[in-house]
Amino acid sequence: MKKIIAVVGNARPPVGSLNEQIAFEVGKAIVDNGYRLQCGGLNGVMLAACKGAHASSNYKDGDVIGILPSFDISTANEYVDIAIPTGLDVYRNVIVASASAVIAVGGGAGTLCEIANAWALKKLVIGMTKATGWSAKLAGMSLDDRIRYPEYPEDQIYAANSIEEAMEYINKYIDGYDNVHKGITPNL
Repeated sequence: MKKIIAVVGNARPPVGSLNEQIAFEVGKAIVDNGYRLQCGGLNGVMLAACKGAHASSNYKDGDVIGILPSFDISTANEYVDIAIPTGLDVYRNVIVASASAVIAVGGGAGTLCEIANAWALKKLVIGMTKATGWSAKLAGMSLDDRIRYPEYPEDQIYAANSIEEAMEYINKYIDGYDNVHKGITPNL
């Protein structure tokens, strides 16, 4: 079964912006490397990543999943193959972040939420450093002092300066970042 990589980022970057260009290349690289892409299914970075996924020579129908905030399936961008209408509005961000790994490209408050959810869910998180927004601000950092993976003392939001570096992190760590969040428990 193909693993799913989420791409999160700006819903409204300027058309032709660096964030859109990076997202396109990230989406293409995800499918090039044999993974499926998951995102919020709308515009901006989401649209660019979906379009990039379709540009991959490895693309197959079903490789692009959109977790929609509304119940209206028609809101999905034209490159989404599987649209999942949730009706959860911004609360659907935790579902987007539940993929095997998350690559953040820029982003505002919604992206910050997705990064934090992915961190709490013990997911592999990569921040693109050349994009403007939260991905670059948080790249190379841990969000808190919890030990998520003792076998990876370098655990952090991995800073990727290029698409190739992002995919190196994915390919190196995707199988090891496999702990499943089992709910919040008190520290006794």
